[in-house]
Amino acid sequence: MTRIADREGVLAALARVIDPEIRRPITELDMIGRVAVDGNVATIDLKLTIVGCPAADTIERDVREAALGAGAASTVVNVTVMSREERAALTEKLRGGRPKAMQFGPESLTRIYAISSGKGGVGKSTLTANLGVALAARGLRVGIVDADVFGFSIPGLLGVAGAKPTQVDEMILPPVAHGVKVISIGMFVEGNTAVSWRGPMLHRTLQQFLTDVFFGDLDVLLLDLPPGTGDIAISLGQLLPQAEVVVVTTPQAAAAEVAERSGLVARQTGQKVIGVIENMAGLPQADGTILELFGSGGGKDAAARLDVPLLSSIPLSLALREGGDSGVPVVLGHPDDPAAIAIAGIAAGLATRERGLAGRKLGLTVAGE
Repeated sequence: MTRIADREGVLAALARVIDPEIRRPITELDMIGRVAVDGNVATIDLKLTIVGCPAADTIERDVREAALGAGAASTVVNVTVMSREERAALTEKLRGGRPKAMQFGPESLTRIYAISSGKGGVGKSTLTANLGVALAARGLRVGIVDADVFGFSIPGLLGVAGAKPTQVDEMILPPVAHGVKVISIGMFVEGNTAVSWRGPMLHRTLQQFLTDVFFGDLDVLLLDLPPGTGDIAISLGQLLPQAEVVVVTTPQAAAAEVAERSGLVARQTGQKVIGVIENMAGLPQADGTILELFGSGGGKDAAARLDVPLLSSIPLSLALREGGDSGVPVVLGHPDDPAAIAIAGIAAGLATRERGLAGRKLGLTVAGE
């Protein structure tokens, strides 16, 4: 028996179409105007947020498929663009009616992890990218802020090096890679342009990422910090004092000593250091032995001096490096690789950590007697 579409069925199907950038149903975003069904032909008015919306083709395709799936024999999709007033109403709706402010304030229940290191070259960004993807694979809503303004690399590690954010009035919608919402200064410069800014610009950039970029409701926000104890680390302590810090080091004693300093600076700004990750811990050999190219024990020593747990020791891995070059993180491309297994274990631990309520308003009132 041939299925016949009706308006209610088409609307119900459209409610299951998700905007790939905002990650909300297009009906909820007021992107659907008139819907009519005549002679089993569905006519749908689709309103995109902006001219040249990068997700336009995807949304239109999903709208057509939804209508056909609801029983329509064919569809007519009239694509227009929201008016200025409609965009303003959309941004207000997304912000929940609140004025523009930093999204991850004291009342936020988003778990915020700042991935730091004392020096460059320890694999901090690669770990951040893989942790984000591993957390998203567990069903969590995840965002990454590439706060390493001078050495930004997160877009390339996640395979979105050429992606540009979409701007809806003053709201910036971050690209999505492997289920993770990502923002980086590398998305605002051309090619491999170098960024050379001083402290105030760095602070303003981080603040804008946390204010103007719409991440929506996140379970976890990861920040890939620049190496060292400079302006960004201090700004992070001012803007996100509730962030929890994970220190990354290699097994080398010299690297571990420098890594310890990044943890100490985090504590000076009021943040909590929750653990150390030792990267490049050793290269497994065919005979079962481990070649310790960068020495051993640095992660354990740094953790002991900071009085925090060693979260994991991640072995050297060719697949981990290749995944970074290709934009397909090892936790997706080679989930059975020892490095991927170790990173997935860290993600499991971070995903199940309790979100503290210290300093957060609980919305409780005292009942009158």
